[in-house]
Amino acid sequence: MGNPHKVLACVDHSPYAEHVADHAAWAARWLQAPLEFLHVLERPTHAGADHSGAIGIDAQQHLLEELSSEDEARSRAARERGRLLLDRLRERALVAGAATVDVRQRHGHLGETLVELQPEVSLYVLGRRGESAAMTQRALGRHVEHTLRALRRPVLTVTEGFREPRRVMIAFDGSAPTRRGVRLLAASPTLKGLPIHVVMSGPGRRDSARQLDWARAELEQAGHSVEPSLIPGDPERVIAEAVIAQSIDLLVMGAYSHSPLRSLFFGSKTTDLLRALRVPTLLLR
Repeated sequence: MGNPHKVLACVDHSPYAEHVADHAAWAARWLQAPLEFLHVLERPTHAGADHSGAIGIDAQQHLLEELSSEDEARSRAARERGRLLLDRLRERALVAGAATVDVRQRHGHLGETLVELQPEVSLYVLGRRGESAAMTQRALGRHVEHTLRALRRPVLTVTEGFREPRRVMIAFDGSAPTRRGVRLLAASPTLKGLPIHVVMSGPGRRDSARQLDWARAELEQAGHSVEPSLIPGDPERVIAEAVIAQSIDLLVMGAYSHSPLRSLFFGSKTTDLLRALRVPTLLLR
């Protein structure tokens, strides 16, 4: 098993890889943790040519050898292209101040690989769009929600561009994940002194004021400037409006607290917010 406290950044050949690298380098400095870049090579498929039909044994053997040779050539080319990508991003992260940067290339499926590596990871960094979404207008890659639901570690989801956070917001609801988020922000020397907005919204609760006071006290005790807010209304709308109004650079929030079955019928607030917001978002499970 590798280092159980590393930041793992998932990259591909999309234009978003450099944005992921910049955010990952910052996250590694923030958490004072080693950084590793992961590139997953999908298993090759034989799409296109029709190899069916009745052919002789010799011709069949020749076809199998030809396909095997083509697979090996494609695999070598993909590995080399991936190596060059990882080397370039490693150098970029070192220049950005990451202390320790490793790289890893694996064959397989991205989601399965990330779950397998979970015991080694304290934080994932993942682009909201990848190589398959680069040519579309989708605000969220088609595999992102499934991947996020499968992970039990915090995930920093990023968009285009990088700006070191100067204004941070936590969408706080008193749940265990968001309380861990408060403690994570409180423990960060990198964020010390920055204004942190703590926003509660949704249906009124008897203990809302007490929960908000707890979050404010935790952060102030750690030396942070805190701006607490208790705003009634739909959480998705309240958070989206507050992010824009306060020029927030980093949003911290709980994620996917409802079952996939419930989301099938009622939709997912987490996914809706990720589609709507253009700021890096740290998702807590």
